[in-house]
Amino acid sequence: MKNLLIDTACHDRIVAVLEDDQILAFKQELNDHTLSSRMVPMIQETLEEAKIEPSNIDTIYIVTGPGSFTGIRVGVTIAKTYAWTLSKKIVPLSELELLATTPFVGDYIIPYIDARRDYGYTGIYDHTGKVIMKDSHISRENLLKTIPENKKVVFVSNDEIDVPYDVLKPQIDISEMVRRHKMDPGVNPHECNPNYLKMTEAEENLLKHDHD
Repeated sequence: MKNLLIDTACHDRIVAVLEDDQILAFKQELNDHTLSSRMVPMIQETLEEAKIEPSNIDTIYIVTGPGSFTGIRVGVTIAKTYAWTLSKKIVPLSELELLATTPFVGDYIIPYIDARRDYGYTGIYDHTGKVIMKDSHISRENLLKTIPENKKVVFVSNDEIDVPYDVLKPQIDISEMVRRHKMDPGVNPHECNPNYLKMTEAEENLLKHDHD
């Protein structure tokens, strides 16, 4: 099985082509203002490096969030277009679970993406990817209250965060992520949507206006 993985949700944009769970080609770049214009060429370059035609891809794995609203929207749109045009299976993935594939010593790992105003996108995972606390948009104060006291935990984040635990920089394991989800049934491309975990600021302002 030939797989294409796309991640535009967080600090870096990532494209990987895999044969089953073995990486054939991989590109990682800073997720900057060139995202919209750069993603399609980046995908094409990665496929060419892997010597695989787009039509030969079996499954498209797309990180649907949480993270950057713009980044998620761009990545999901591109993945849906590829999946629909080529009639390929599309499998949504969590950015937090992907971050949690970072190797660590302890019981649980807590991926964390800063969401401003002392809130974050976060969850709690074990070494196998089992969800201990589901992905959430939560205040740091409430997160710290949720952490089991009898477990050794570490955080993983690209952001500078003030927590009384070790914080690792991400070293994601794409092969492990694909292994975990290779049996996922996938979804119809039209039903693959961004997973923001919270409303956009514009939506929040509109809701507030309706309640005023």
